Amino acid sequence: MLTAIQVRNAKAKEKDYKITDSKGLFLHVAASGKKTWRYRYELPPGKESTFVIGEYPSLSLEAARAERVTLREMIKAGINPADARKQEKQTKVEAREEKKKLAANTFEVVAREWHQQQLNRWAPATAKGVLVCLERNALPFLGDKQVDQITPPMVLEALRTVENRGALGMARKTIQAINGVLRYAVQTGKATYNPASDMRGVLKAQKVRHRTMVPPEEMPGFLKALAAGDLHNTTKSAIQFTILTATRSGEVRYATWTEIDLEQRLWSIPAERMKMKSPHTVPLSKQAVAILDRMKILYGDKGLIFPGIHYPNKPLSENTMLYGLYRIGYHSKATMHGFRALFSTVANEAGFNPDAIERQLAHREKNAIRAAYHRSEYLPERIKMMQWWADHLQRLEYESSRGNQREKGAH
Repeated sequence: MLTAIQVRNAKAKEKDYKITDSKGLFLHVAASGKKTWRYRYELPPGKESTFVIGEYPSLSLEAARAERVTLREMIKAGINPADARKQEKQTKVEAREEKKKLAANTFEVVAREWHQQQLNRWAPATAKGVLVCLERNALPFLGDKQVDQITPPMVLEALRTVENRGALGMARKTIQAINGVLRYAVQTGKATYNPASDMRGVLKAQKVRHRTMVPPEEMPGFLKALAAGDLHNTTKSAIQFTILTATRSGEVRYATWTEIDLEQRLWSIPAERMKMKSPHTVPLSKQAVAILDRMKILYGDKGLIFPGIHYPNKPLSENTMLYGLYRIGYHSKATMHGFRALFSTVANEAGFNPDAIERQLAHREKNAIRAAYHRSEYLPERIKMMQWWADHLQRLEYESSRGNQREKGAH
C-alpha cells in the first residue's frame, strides 16, 4: 500500500505510469506531472473498466481510499460508477437549466421584459411612470414569484397595500400594470393563466374629481393676473400657449420646432406624444404664433420650443406651469388641464360644431368609422375656431385692463 510520502514524491517520467495502492486503487502519474487517482473494477464480471476518482493533491490518499470504498459498494449493488457519474452530470445540467428557467420566469424579469416591449408605444413620461409604479407597488410583493404560480390573493395583497395609503388612483394604475405583465406572460408561454384578470370590481370606488376650472366670468381677472404676474418668461409663455391651443401641458412642454409649420400656421404633434397615440394637428392663431416668435428670439428655432429654465436641454418640468398658477394666486382655482374644459364650454356656448371641438381636444372617437373620418376633417372650421378663441381671450384681457383704468380715473 502507498504512503502519503510516496504519493507526494512521485515524479514525472518520459511516459505515463501508475503506482498501485490496493483493492483496485492506483495513482496515475502523467508525463506532464499531473497525478490522478483511478480505480480499476470489473462490471459485469470479466469486463474491466477504469474510473477516474479525482486529482491529487486536491484529493488526498486518505480521501481517495474513502471514495474507493463507496465505489466498491456501488459495484456490489450492480451500479456502474461511470454511468452514475454521467447521470449526476446530467442531473446538474438539468438543475442549472431549471434554475435559469425559474429565474427568467419571475414576475420582476417578465415585468421588465414587458416594459421594454412597450417602449416604442409609450411616451417617455408614460414609460417612466409605469416602471416606477411597478417598482414601488408590485415588485415588493410579486417580484420573486414565478408568473405561473401567482394567485389572485397575491395580486390583491399588493393592491390593498396601495389602497391603504389612500392612493386609489395609483391602485388602479398598479392593477393595469400587473394585468399587462401577466397577460404578456400568458402570450409568451411563461404562464397559462392571468390572475389579474379576476380583479375586476375588487378596488374601492374612486370619487370622480373634475379638473378645477376658472369660471368663464373670472377669465378677465385671470388673464390680467397672468399678464402682470412675476413669472419667468418661458413659464408665462408656455401657460399662454397651452391655453391658446387647448392642448395638454405635456404636449406643450415637449413641443419642438420641427413640429411647427409657421407658413401654414400648424403644429403637428406626433402620435408617440399624444395620449391617444394618434397624430394631432393643431391650428395656430396669430396670438399663438406671436408667442412662438418670442421664443425663437430668446432661444432660437432648434430643439425644444419651451426649454427648461435651469436645464435648457430638457423640457420644462412637469409642475412648472402649475407653479406659475400658484405664483399668480390661482393654484386653488385652476389646473392647466382645466383650461381645456373651459375652452370646450365657451366654444360650445358660442355655437361651434361639437365634433370640431372634440377633434380639437383630440378626444378619442369610439366609433371607428367616425374616427377615420375625423382624422382629416374639421381643420378649416378648427382654424376659424382657434382664431376666434384667441381673439376672445385677447378681448377679455383688454376689457379687464380698460375697466381698471376707468376705476383709477374715477378716483
